[in-house]
Amino acid sequence: MIEPKLRALLDRLHAQSEAQDPALGTYFRKRFEAGDFNRFEFDDDANQFLADKFVALERDKAEFCYLMCRSLGARRVVEAGTSFGVSTLYLAAAVRDNGGGVVIGTEYEPKKAAAARALFEEAGLSDMIELREGDLRETLRDPGGKVDFMLVDIWIAMAHPALERVAPFLRPGAAVVCDNTGQFAEAYADYFAFIRDPANRFATQTLPFQGGLELSVKLG
Repeated sequence: MIEPKLRALLDRLHAQSEAQDPALGTYFRKRFEAGDFNRFEFDDDANQFLADKFVALERDKAEFCYLMCRSLGARRVVEAGTSFGVSTLYLAAAVRDNGGGVVIGTEYEPKKAAAARALFEEAGLSDMIELREGDLRETLRDPGGKVDFMLVDIWIAMAHPALERVAPFLRPGAAVVCDNTGQFAEAYADYFAFIRDPANRFATQTLPFQGGLELSVKLG
């Protein structure tokens, strides 16, 4: 259960994130209409615009991830796309409540990583989080052991590489959650191709959260 002190911090962070939604909606809509959403991570304009944006996972999705981690007894969790670390706090709280472990996050932008670390410290969860800076194609090559749960909340073009790196480390029964797979299903073609390939041994379903939330389970 998320205790009152952490809940108050999360309330504050969600409010800050939601206040940015109108500007984000306008920006993303223009980019999607232009058909260049898969190049965000290589785009200076996008990087500059998003430098101070939370782009945080919605509260109901983050709470769902907390409950999934609790139900799995997750001790080793991977998050692709930390940003300011809002969803990371939910994951770390679940790992702590499961008796301890580690959340391995990855963030490309140094300023966001620094801001996230400050929030982890404020929440008293720094000892549960290992935040790796840099390109996730490198930072997620070795999560250091069997992974119980993975959250993919990253630019669409990086979702497939993130899962591909971590998949060999997912234990049987591990769960992977990926955001916005309903709204942008066509853009997630590479991700879906990987998750639906019988050789990779996943069962998957798109859950009816806003934008769609893909829940995939690693089969034995």
